[in-house]
Amino acid sequence: MSVAAMPGGHAPSLRIDKYLWFVRLAKSRSIAQAMAERGIMRLNGRRVERAHSPVRVGDLLTLAHGDRIRVVRVLRLPDRRGPATEAQGCYEELELGR
Repeated sequence: MSVAAMPGGHAPSLRIDKYLWFVRLAKSRSIAQAMAERGIMRLNGRRVERAHSPVRVGDLLTLAHGDRIRVVRVLRLPDRRGPATEAQGCYEELELGR
C-alpha cells in the first residue's frame, strides 16, 4: 500500500528510520535505526528514541550529521530509496542562525 493511501483519517506517515534511509540522510537502514534509538535526533523538538517514530509532511528533523547539526523540513514522503536528486526533493535543509 502506498504511503499516501493510508486509511483511517490520519496524515500519512513513514517510520523515521525508513525516511532517513530513503532520503539518503543515513547510509543504511541499520544506521538510521541506531541513530533513532540512541536519542541523538529530535522530531518537532521532541527527542526520538524509537526507530518506528512516525514522520509526516511538515515535520522538522534535527540531527547530528558528522561534525554539524542539520535541520530539515519534510516536504514529502518517498515511496522508495531513489537517486540522490529524487531524495533531495523530499526535504528542505534549513539554515541555523548563528
